[in-house]
Amino acid sequence: MHVLNITQSLLGQAWRWRALEVDARAGVSGDDLVTQLLLARGAPRDALADHRAPSIRAFMPDPSIFRDMDRAAERLAAAVIAGEQVAVFGDYDVDGATSAALMIRLLRALGLRPVAYIPDRLMEGYGPSGAALVRLAREGASLIVTVDCGAQAFDALEMARGEGVDVVVVDHHQCAPALPAAYALVNPNRLDEAEGAAHGHLAAVGVAFLLGAALLRTLRARGFFVDRAEPRLIELLDIVALGTVADVAALRGLNRAFVAQGLKVMAARRNIGLAALIEAARLTRDPSCTDLGFALGPRINAGGRVGQADLGVRLLTTDDPAEARAIAAELDRLNEERRAIEAAVQAEAEARLTSGAVALVAGEGWHPGVIGIVAGRLKEKLGRPAIVIAVDEAGIGKGSGRSVPGVDLGAAVLAAKQAGLLVAGGGHAMAAGLTVAADQIAALSAFLEERLAEGVARATAERALLVDTLVAPRGVTPALVEALEAGGPYGMGWPAPRVAAGPVRVVKADVVGQGHVRAILAGDDGASVKGVAFRQADSALGQALLGAPRDRRLWVAGRARIDDWSGRASAELHVEDAAWAG
Repeated sequence: MHVLNITQSLLGQAWRWRALEVDARAGVSGDDLVTQLLLARGAPRDALADHRAPSIRAFMPDPSIFRDMDRAAERLAAAVIAGEQVAVFGDYDVDGATSAALMIRLLRALGLRPVAYIPDRLMEGYGPSGAALVRLAREGASLIVTVDCGAQAFDALEMARGEGVDVVVVDHHQCAPALPAAYALVNPNRLDEAEGAAHGHLAAVGVAFLLGAALLRTLRARGFFVDRAEPRLIELLDIVALGTVADVAALRGLNRAFVAQGLKVMAARRNIGLAALIEAARLTRDPSCTDLGFALGPRINAGGRVGQADLGVRLLTTDDPAEARAIAAELDRLNEERRAIEAAVQAEAEARLTSGAVALVAGEGWHPGVIGIVAGRLKEKLGRPAIVIAVDEAGIGKGSGRSVPGVDLGAAVLAAKQAGLLVAGGGHAMAAGLTVAADQIAALSAFLEERLAEGVARATAERALLVDTLVAPRGVTPALVEALEAGGPYGMGWPAPRVAAGPVRVVKADVVGQGHVRAILAGDDGASVKGVAFRQADSALGQALLGAPRDRRLWVAGRARIDDWSGRASAELHVEDAAWAG
């Protein structure tokens, strides 16, 4: 059923009711607003209480359901009891940094002094190299734990085995039918995974948390805590929440519990590094789920993108307030530098776009640290998968891709690797990374076009703006925002509620910041609402807001948010689409 009979909006999409799109349950309209929101996102009616207040207890599986989990926990427990040297090999993005930080903080609490190794994005690339693992072994590590990487590291793990060092892989990226030579490989996306496959949407930091729980259980069974305090794993949920949201993991089930409870832990600011980062991001209130994705996550990422790769892990594991403030300030500075680099690459990438199911663009000299962000921007703007490839002087391209719902980009990239088109590649449904020779980029583009064209066409045809509720302009209030937030936390897979409002006239509109359109929208009910359409100045939506005649009215749809910059809380609408009324 179309909302307000809108079948073609300014951005070319129909508006539909989310509840009817997901499940036409009888009686939904008679429920309270929060119940409607939960049901529309797939919560079973008989489990509404668990979804209304998601807890770890309600959604935590037995870690033993995952293949190799018990073997990994036993090996880690042996290392703890024997006081072995353990190295944690992470990745340079937020999920890698948080996964490594969780393992390091837990192992420290258990009496070890683990070392962290984060590869340099430019010099070493993604994932463990054989040289790095061999070096860690020769420096004394008898056990290496790779987090957020390793599922495709066949050669590197074989070299580590040759050195006699055990490697436990903790990952969530898609796996090939064959697995590398790890002592244990814990990954819900193993093709031979059984019950654990239901948790394939976990970020790596979530998998690391489950391994932490299995490790503590193993040590408890061995009497390790008879004369010492057991670490409170729950106190690391702030790190888990940050990695889960920043990695755009689907906020369903356990992930949603991780974030809901992790935000509570974060509000207490026990982690000195996170507290410093919150201050550097100029957040004066308790962080929200949105802040994790748009304020804190990008700053952690900035170290790996344009700065020093290990800054994020160092920040999240330090207990020195002065060091925390210094690292947070440096990450804040690097984030600003990243913004400038990103804008330049995006402008060049947009100039090279061609038609097709997959927007694949490549350029020499582009900074590989921002290509993932640019791919995400292009995906949002075009409504189709996007891959951005930075080609270096040696003719090797580093690529990063982002996809749309219903199109599994990670599987396609893995297939391209198996077809011999890539040097390396992998990922998950919504994001992927790859390494490709410059002379193979055209063949890669053709391969992906043929493989994904049908899925992209289907996703495009089914594209619609899903709306949760319709209000008059006067109804866009802080009370409405509070009611909507009660169904959170929201994110990928558990989308934030969308409000349709109107009809409204555009009283005033102008361009602010980086192509944002700010508007004052007046309703027939005498109320006015502030609206902001982010990065829409050049789109049909932005142009309509900027040029709307005073005597023509619009329906607008978007996210209702609290605007507290003036010191007095009021509600505003983050406009995502609009349609002419009448």
